[in-house]
Amino acid sequence: MNASTVSIASHDGRAFDAYLSLPPKGTGPGLIIIQEIWGVNAHIRAVADQYALDGYVVLAPDVFWRQQPRVDLQYTEADTQLAYQYMTHLDGPNAVRDLVSTAQALRARPEVNGKIGSVGFCMGGRLSYALAGSGAVDAAVCYYGGGIQNNLGLAASVQVPILFHYAELDDHIPQEAVSAVRDAFAAHQQARFHVYPGVGHGFNCWGRPLYNQRAAALARGRTLQWLAENLG
Repeated sequence: MNASTVSIASHDGRAFDAYLSLPPKGTGPGLIIIQEIWGVNAHIRAVADQYALDGYVVLAPDVFWRQQPRVDLQYTEADTQLAYQYMTHLDGPNAVRDLVSTAQALRARPEVNGKIGSVGFCMGGRLSYALAGSGAVDAAVCYYGGGIQNNLGLAASVQVPILFHYAELDDHIPQEAVSAVRDAFAAHQQARFHVYPGVGHGFNCWGRPLYNQRAAALARGRTLQWLAENLG
């Protein structure tokens, strides 16, 4: 892969890192991959590379940099406890501002020749939703975004196409929460929902026990179709 670490200027005069992965042809639409709580780890970098191979110019920003730069954790019990600490202490408004800065930096890259979107997982799914509400991206995808149901006042601000993936047996996001999000987007003509039966939270991550190959493949195919339709 043609990948590297780049620096992005923050809104408050500082800078943070992002993993950049370029497509084989060198140019394409832009895509922001937003991490889970384990940081921009090997899994997230691999996901970024997957989408780069599909023709996207991909940036995966370091969401936790204001607490600790370059968080890169594994799925052990000790690292997971640390990951939850980072998530608990995340400055949400600044995290969204940093993602807006990431979107601006991505649009400005010479390799980007089209629109830009975001794909987020778990905590990143919630942040992808918030980024869509900011208007900084042209389309958004949210994989099992925990907490979206607690911030539905933002739904009216989401004017771009948005795709939601949920797990039927998610022990973090009950189906009542999924229904609440669906209801909030009932009038949004470019909002789509998919609920995957028989699987739990985190089904896309092959490094975790709840990984489900079929659901992950199906969700990825739907995501690629969605991005192709809405980013060009």
